[in-house]
Amino acid sequence: MPNILEICGYKIYFWSNENDEPIHIHISKGIPVENSTKIWVTKNGGCIVANNNSKIPEKELREILETVQNSYFLIIAKWKIHFPDKEIRYYC
Repeated sequence: MPNILEICGYKIYFWSNENDEPIHIHISKGIPVENSTKIWVTKNGGCIVANNNSKIPEKELREILETVQNSYFLIIAKWKIHFPDKEIRYYC
């Protein structure tokens, strides 16, 4: 699992076995876990919470989402490096 960013003690990363899903990230506190919070990255640079399985408090989640939006190009670049054979698809 490549770690992309860290904010508020939370790791933002890709889960390596993603099958054929649109571009997204996972977030958890401490070590990466399979059933973590999942965020879809949108084509226009936004993000949508798919689930909050990590139970991140709302205030912290808002801060994380703002950082994710500000890191859009970094996330896309790292996705291309980590999944070089995948076509980039967006949730919306």
